[in-house]
Amino acid sequence: MVDVGAKPVTERRATARALVVFPARLLAHVLSHGGPKGPVIEVARVAGLQAAKRTAEWIPMCHTLALDEVTLDVRRVNARTLEVRCSAACHGRTGVEMEALVGASACALVIYDMTKALSHEISIERVELLSKSGGRSGLWERSDAPVAPRSKASARVSRRRAGSARPGL
Repeated sequence: MVDVGAKPVTERRATARALVVFPARLLAHVLSHGGPKGPVIEVARVAGLQAAKRTAEWIPMCHTLALDEVTLDVRRVNARTLEVRCSAACHGRTGVEMEALVGASACALVIYDMTKALSHEISIERVELLSKSGGRSGLWERSDAPVAPRSKASARVSRRRAGSARPGL
């Protein structure tokens, strides 16, 4: 691991996303009836939260961070696509990009797992960092990624604040 001991503690934030693409008409069925294994979105959100908190166990060279906040937002983008967004924040010496990426990835993987009995044509696409702030490099935002609408008109599936999240809890 990289030695971050001399770096100053600053507020760090990052947001990542993953897209889950379903075959025609399957997403509407999943959202109205759930999946064969139960409530898809809520279970996937919990898995994303757990994964973000345990990123250092998934990614060998990551530092274990005491996260101040993790949020997972799952929205229907169109008739075939869900967008998973994971945001993570902490006050630390290193960034939370990997925590956001792992949280979004795990949430998308659980959506796949809980719906794969309905179709193996479901895909996970564009797992990517959307923004990060804090530290020496400051603010960075992705400029080339199409973004799902964030207005009241967009179909919101689920968003909950996870509150204080510390690794190992």
